[in-house]
Amino acid sequence: MTEDAAARTPVTEEIDVPGSAQMRELGSRLADLLQSGDLVVLTGPLGAGKTTLVQGIGEGLGIRGPVTSPTFVIARVHPSLRGGPDLVHADAYRLGSRLEVDDLDLDADLDHSVTVVEWGEGLVENLAAGHLLITIGWAGRLSASEKAAARDGTEDGGLADEPRIVTVTGHGNRWTGVVHKLGRALAEPLG
Repeated sequence: MTEDAAARTPVTEEIDVPGSAQMRELGSRLADLLQSGDLVVLTGPLGAGKTTLVQGIGEGLGIRGPVTSPTFVIARVHPSLRGGPDLVHADAYRLGSRLEVDDLDLDADLDHSVTVVEWGEGLVENLAAGHLLITIGWAGRLSASEKAAARDGTEDGGLADEPRIVTVTGHGNRWTGVVHKLGRALAEPLG
């Protein structure tokens, strides 16, 4: 396979995540593999654990400030406390087009930050040459009322004990190695 073909072939790793604590741990392990200029796009239903994952990434990167859902402010910049990349955490849930994303100037911070965008699929991929797409879905079969009863009070309203399936897909040359390293890093189960 040519290098060009490899860049077009996404690389995927599927991860079982038992609950919120393990979702945060997954984020922390992922942070060890991230660097300035990286774009991470998160997708999944409400309450699946997107913000919880970003909290783990923030902990792993050693950033300032608590990571909370940026739904109403759209984007937050969390400076590094240890000389690493800053964390730009954005939420595209309320954005309807790429023009609205362009108004945020996320690409202005991209070179010296790790940029994580919740609900960004189909809107932000063009900000970088490649990106990491993380899809979070429910692994269990709880009913809507059972899920509502099990809410754990986290910022994103996730379920503490509801298992998730996290699919990590790397798009672009850089991400091939990262996804494989993440798979090896997860040889030891979360939590």
